[in-house]
Amino acid sequence: MARQKGVTEGELPRTKTPRNTSRARQLRQQMSLPEVLLWKLLRNSPDGVKFRRQHSLAESVTVDFYCAKARLCIEIDGMAHDMGDNPDRDEQRDAVLREQGLEVVRIPASDVLKSPEDVAEGLVQLCKR
Repeated sequence: MARQKGVTEGELPRTKTPRNTSRARQLRQQMSLPEVLLWKLLRNSPDGVKFRRQHSLAESVTVDFYCAKARLCIEIDGMAHDMGDNPDRDEQRDAVLREQGLEVVRIPASDVLKSPEDVAEGLVQLCKR
């Protein structure tokens, strides 16, 4: 059986949902300090786990980090995520992602600032399971 172009073993083929790649590009230029610290560790994971940053998964959903092989979305939550209607909005986004068969992990930005190495190692291990 021939492999589909752009699909590696263990991954499902990408669906043709509209994605907002220009927004993702913009967010890559505006990453927060916790996101930058974590990306420096995840981008060259010695265990061969591949991550994408500010990855657009749907027209209105861009996640901070994404591991395609594990189908894992990683969100780094700063204080703003606890204010106003943001918790409800986050829940709705998580539900949309779960409907697509994706797992969502939310990590407080304060945890990343305390120990980015520990957070990165935990994420790599989570993706390897």
